[in-house]
Amino acid sequence: MKELTATLRHYADLLFTRDVLTEVLAVLVALGVAWAASRAARKWDADNPMQPAPTGQQAAAQLLVREALVIAVPYLAALVLLLAARGALGLAGFDVAFLDQCLVLLGALIAIRGAVFGLRVSLGPDSRFRQWEARSALFVWFFVAMHILGWLEAFIGFLDAIAVTPSRKGDPGLTLWGLIRSLFTVIAFVIVSAWIGRWLERRITGITGFAAGTRIAVSKFTYAFLIGLGILLGLSASGLDLGALSIFGGALGLGLGFGLQAIAANFVSGFVLLMDKSIKPGDVISFTGTLGTSTEGFGWVQELRGRYVVVRDRDGVETLVPNQNLITNQVINWSYSDRRVRLKLPVRISYDDDPEHAMSVLLKAAETSKRILREPPPVARLMGFNDYGMDLELRFWIADPEAGVNNVRSDVNRAIWRLFKDAGIRIPRAQLDVRMYDAQGRVVGGAAAAAAEPARAAADRRQLRRHAQPFRDLTWASRSPPASRCRKPSSGSSTSARPALAARTSTRSRRPCSCASTSHARRYWTSGRARGSRRSRVGA
Repeated sequence: MKELTATLRHYADLLFTRDVLTEVLAVLVALGVAWAASRAARKWDADNPMQPAPTGQQAAAQLLVREALVIAVPYLAALVLLLAARGALGLAGFDVAFLDQCLVLLGALIAIRGAVFGLRVSLGPDSRFRQWEARSALFVWFFVAMHILGWLEAFIGFLDAIAVTPSRKGDPGLTLWGLIRSLFTVIAFVIVSAWIGRWLERRITGITGFAAGTRIAVSKFTYAFLIGLGILLGLSASGLDLGALSIFGGALGLGLGFGLQAIAANFVSGFVLLMDKSIKPGDVISFTGTLGTSTEGFGWVQELRGRYVVVRDRDGVETLVPNQNLITNQVINWSYSDRRVRLKLPVRISYDDDPEHAMSVLLKAAETSKRILREPPPVARLMGFNDYGMDLELRFWIADPEAGVNNVRSDVNRAIWRLFKDAGIRIPRAQLDVRMYDAQGRVVGGAAAAAAEPARAAADRRQLRRHAQPFRDLTWASRSPPASRCRKPSSGSSTSARPALAARTSTRSRRPCSCASTSHARRYWTSGRARGSRRSRVGA
């Protein structure tokens, strides 16, 4: 730590001089020009699409050259500007030691960036290393720059002093530098394993004696095995005790048992699909579970991956279907053993038409499409008799379902419509007629409705009078009744005394009262109107 601090202090003292500050300004200008050149190169690449090449190899080569130029432009611009600044300042009598050091660092960065770019190209165009290409180059260049500047030993000592795991008796523990060194070692072994795996994959794919599914299964398994072997060899070469990974292995097994079981199931299902050859690249499948020639979830298999299957539909949309879904659910493989598929078109005709003539017209409509096979020939069937017509069905075969199914149905339906119109064959529509009859069996029409209008008007008037009667009773009941009609006995009177009206209506239940007030009278007479007899209301 003290050595690193002393080195930094020495370089800080050298920095704040006239010559070094001028050179720092030149370096900053070079970095700004390099950044502008990088943006201009990427904009040019986006605005000028590549012309189509006659072969796939030529197109790949042109794309590689364009990508290399876009990457190299900023580095070359910075290099040219630094060389020009070094020459100009040297002629002016400046001490250019700082620029010489910057040129060495820039040369190292250019070499490392080119090596990383070549490494990514060797791993294939679909390698995930593309996302980490620039970061990896900067990470490696950082340690190379520390070595060029003479700071590496001090920096390693600083990292080695940071403990990641506590030290025990006889075990120094894991330090931060040991962890970084192990990471570098493992990455190196994984890269070598990936190179070998890609080479074996290309060789296995070129073997025509095996089926396509078998080649893919063997290549995927070999690649995964080599990557796992490279990780284990890298950990062993880095000096790590593999026995210390037992805890990590237990945690991984627990994760597979709970959270990662779906991922593990998809990987295993992918190998099962590759080995049993039930689904291969190029197969036409429907994965919605609907039986028959339904086009729901319809598409052809583009690629089999370790976790999912890429299915492309007629709209150009690629669906990633997990491998486990294809194992556990129903999947219709339209081209499993035979690529021929039979399609059915239902048609309904009127009872006034001849079904034999209609079926011959259906067979003529099937001849209008070139995709319909002549062997086996199309057939027409009379399927049943419906309420509104006879049900016919046209059946025919096609041999290229990957080219679409609904487009063939549309072409044949259009031909059926055109030929039916020419032949005078009608397609019936569902109709429902409602007829009403009177007591004499005559159809109820406008005259009968007009004759019945006076009787209906009289019935409406009677109904209106019947509903208006309770409102008149309620208005009359607002008058106060005599005090003698209160059911509650007054003080000093006999409890057996009952009003005359109450005696006449004793069979009706009435609510007891508490006084002879006006409000009681309203409740009393309203109760009588609601529950008493018509005779008691008139007598009151």
